[in-house]
Amino acid sequence: MKLHRRQFLQSVAGAASLPAALRIARAQNYPVRPVRIIVGYPAGTAPDIIARLVGQGLSERLAQQFVIDSRPGAATNIAVEVAVKSPPDGYTLLMVGATNAINATLYANLSFNVVHDVAAVASIGGTPFVMVVNSSLPAKTVPEFIAYAKANPGKINMASAGNGTAPHVFGELFKMMADVNMLHVPYRGNYMPDLLSGQVQVMFTAIGTVIEYIRDGKLRALAVTSARRVGALPNVSTMGEFVPGYEASGWLGIGAPKSISTEIIERLNNEINAVITEPNFKVRAVELGVEPFSMTSAQFSKFIVDETKKWATVIKFAGIKPE
Repeated sequence: MKLHRRQFLQSVAGAASLPAALRIARAQNYPVRPVRIIVGYPAGTAPDIIARLVGQGLSERLAQQFVIDSRPGAATNIAVEVAVKSPPDGYTLLMVGATNAINATLYANLSFNVVHDVAAVASIGGTPFVMVVNSSLPAKTVPEFIAYAKANPGKINMASAGNGTAPHVFGELFKMMADVNMLHVPYRGNYMPDLLSGQVQVMFTAIGTVIEYIRDGKLRALAVTSARRVGALPNVSTMGEFVPGYEASGWLGIGAPKSISTEIIERLNNEINAVITEPNFKVRAVELGVEPFSMTSAQFSKFIVDETKKWATVIKFAGIKPE
């Protein structure tokens, strides 16, 4: 039987459309079994709790378990390595954050590239930091602090949770942009006693860790590091009001192994955006110092690229090396 040209072309077109149709059908049925979210932070920390809240919300919305798989260690690099080696089928997800954007440059021999090996699925929220000083320091504003630091080069000690951590690089960004010299003092343990006693005078830290000390007058907040003022500290200026262009915040989101289908990414993006806008989630997130914000997967992908480039510049400028 002779096949007409039109019938032949229709057959070819139909065959070509089958893979796309199958992907869409799989995305519509997804998930059909439990999904794990790999988290590279210790249990009980804000990222771990946020991951569990997101997982709970997704479980309720998609009628399938989203299970937290804790893989702390090596500054979250262990978790990322496990995730990128997993099948890109939507059943392994990864909690990603500012730490991963920093680590991309900080660690020279990683077995993965967070920009190229992790697909950006959805953002969850940002974690504003605050610049705090010991109350005995004479500076009461950022301009006064900069003037004091320039008059006393190298005499101000800046505490951090360790080389290459967010408090460290956020402080180094300030040093770079404000052209001041401070001595970095990394801590492996609790730095708060030394900050309160004045042995170290300044720190860039998540608001939740110091807000009670600020309220009690034991520490002085000079500026929040986010682009906008923060509800928890409404009377505290942004750093950008004094150092134009300065912005540095922690952030969290969900990623997946590269090559995951765009249909599953879009489904997850829509569902996660719905979860983080729920009132109960918002209340719990804010209590943990996280301000929810949503993005499309494309916007989140660009955000990760931009963050990685920004911290690469700071790390190279400051010559930061991992401990």
